[in-house]
Amino acid sequence: MMATTFKTLSALLSYPSPVLQAAVPEIRHVLTAEGLVPRRRLDALWPFLDALAAGDPIEVQERYVELFDRGRHLSLHLFEHVHGESRDRGQAMVDLAALYERGGMVLSTGELPDYLPLFLEYLSTRPEGEARKELANTLPILEALGERLAPRDAGYAAVMAAVAALAGSSIQFAGEVVPEDRDGDLAALDAEWEETAVAFGPGDAGGCSVDRLRTQMRAGSRDVRRGASQA
Repeated sequence: MMATTFKTLSALLSYPSPVLQAAVPEIRHVLTAEGLVPRRRLDALWPFLDALAAGDPIEVQERYVELFDRGRHLSLHLFEHVHGESRDRGQAMVDLAALYERGGMVLSTGELPDYLPLFLEYLSTRPEGEARKELANTLPILEALGERLAPRDAGYAAVMAAVAALAGSSIQFAGEVVPEDRDGDLAALDAEWEETAVAFGPGDAGGCSVDRLRTQMRAGSRDVRRGASQA
């Protein structure tokens, strides 16, 4: 069974439009009807949906840009938090795009495959169990993003918490203040990675296994959080 919840959360993490705002009642219905997100996560998410539906479109869009488009610290591009600007990022992009194509999803020109809303859209086309397993590979990134969002925007932190819950997270996002952006965090991350490409899903001869990806993600998450707590 495929789950529309993944596509719904993809929309909530995408650049907001008046169409998205008008779709809030439908989004609420899907999340409630499918019941994949724990109730306490939904209770935290409802105020964000209310504010999104009632917000001035320009202000809503400006807030999104302020959070996600002005630095790496809250980037929704997953490999920013894994590879930074290292040469491995390119191969990881190729591997992820190939995974999409094998699943029947063809990217438009200019789309980066590691964009979290796009990844969630892809997962919405997969059986629920497979989608959860794939998403779990990114769990340390999701949790780190949620912790960084919490003191800045409770609404988007609630969205990220809902996504992380689909991946098996039960973390309570802390409310401590974190730095706006620090390139040093990414430099520290890059220094930890093995010089191998990261692939999502089952590895083949030229890629890495799910187990290695999970190990790398967890190691990276520890460094990200340590950098924030020491700020």
